[in-house]
Amino acid sequence: MLHPVGKLPAAVYWRRRLLLLVVLLVVLGGGGWFGYTLWSRHLASASAAAANPSAAAPTGTPALEQVVPSLVSLRTPSALPTTAPKRTPAPLAPAPKPGGPCTDAMISLTVRAPAAVAAAGKPTFALVVMNTSPVPCVRTLDKGQQELVLLDSAGHRVWGSNDCFPEASSDTRTLAPRAAVAFPVIWGGLTSEPTCAAPRTQPKPGTYVLRGRLATKTSPNTPIRLG
Repeated sequence: MLHPVGKLPAAVYWRRRLLLLVVLLVVLGGGGWFGYTLWSRHLASASAAAANPSAAAPTGTPALEQVVPSLVSLRTPSALPTTAPKRTPAPLAPAPKPGGPCTDAMISLTVRAPAAVAAAGKPTFALVVMNTSPVPCVRTLDKGQQELVLLDSAGHRVWGSNDCFPEASSDTRTLAPRAAVAFPVIWGGLTSEPTCAAPRTQPKPGTYVLRGRLATKTSPNTPIRLG
């Protein structure tokens, strides 16, 4: 092995062996340096992971964001509508037909009376019916449907126009718009009750009210003072 044998000079064989040895050393040295480099990087990565565990963990999507989308991804309306929703107007009541019946809503009922009456006086009251609608209408004005009642300050009934002298009649009229009709009643100045069986006396002086009625329609109270 140490003494090469061949046709060439010995120096050639020694140079070849030296070159092969150099190549072998280069290969072995390069492989060792590459392995050392990989090992050093591995140690550096392990040290960095140990120093910062949060950086080593994978940064995935949080569980809450997997269920609830991010607010950034949601689209919000640019502005709320500035106009209020239109309200549907309530349906109007049908207009009364000309020549139809005068309902209670189409007429007004009032009582005319003097403001004060003497103790022995026999005043005349009047029940006034007016058509307040814009069309002519028909109303039954029978005497049996008319009544005037006198009440004291406590609301007790003192006198009624139909108590002792009830009247009957058949009276149906067509009332023009804003037309009024009055029905006078003379009061004798004495108390009464519906059966007219109780003694009739003169009311005590004081303040009273008169109230009128036409079938189901009643009038406001009209004050009157008896002296």
